[in-house]
Amino acid sequence: MSEALLYDAVGPRGRRRIVAGSVVGVLVVAAIVGVAIARLAAKGGFEADLWQVLTQSDVQRLLARGLVATLRAAVLAMVLSMLVGALLAVGRLSRQSWLARAAGAWVELFRGLPLLLLILFVFLGLPALGVTVSTFWALVVGLTLYNSAVIGEIFRAGILSLPSGQTEAAYAIGLRRGQTLRMILLPQAVRRMLPALVSQAVTLLKDTSLGFVIGYTELLRNGRTGVEFLGGKYSIPIYTAIAVIYIAVNASLSFAARWLDRRTRQRWGHAVETSVADEAA
Repeated sequence: MSEALLYDAVGPRGRRRIVAGSVVGVLVVAAIVGVAIARLAAKGGFEADLWQVLTQSDVQRLLARGLVATLRAAVLAMVLSMLVGALLAVGRLSRQSWLARAAGAWVELFRGLPLLLLILFVFLGLPALGVTVSTFWALVVGLTLYNSAVIGEIFRAGILSLPSGQTEAAYAIGLRRGQTLRMILLPQAVRRMLPALVSQAVTLLKDTSLGFVIGYTELLRNGRTGVEFLGGKYSIPIYTAIAVIYIAVNASLSFAARWLDRRTRQRWGHAVETSVADEAA
């Protein structure tokens, strides 16, 4: 038995209920979308002259600048969150009680606060203390504080999911605890937690839109600027284009993650599974 059984397998009746519920859910969503499209069409929302605004070079440049600003903030915040999250995971697993408590306090504090509140605290609070901060860094620091706490717990869960034999084998060949975490456990934990990390990266990318409230010129704010300049009747085409851009970027991120997972599996094989001896221990 290589995996713990977390729940009973669904029987024939349960599978039929799942299929029926899925079909009903799809039909309800399709009906809602159909009604929305019909109302938009009745009000002229699909007229060609409205959508031709997306072919204007000024609108394209505006959205492109917003996309670059969004990716710039998201990539930097994700890198910082991964680094801080790894340190938090190591800290929470430390045998030094004071370090474990400090890392746990960080996680509980910043994971429990709304992200928007963190961004506002950084943007409005640091200048009150005499520290000048731009809208870019206020957004990046807020994203890093929140996501580092979440990613730290993802790393910690990945490390704890590994069989204890990995740690024992590392100690047996003379590795210290820090070396074991850095060289043995963290690489395997990242591979196991890759889907969760990608999901968090997608969430972080979408959360950059909260920079709108502090004046950071990311994709959504630039789109809003375009709507205010051109007129409200162009809001549907511009916001639809923004939605498509977000979907395309996030889909590309998911595709890259699947490609990376396949490459690592081809090179290193599957992640280590818990053995019967490990489970018994």
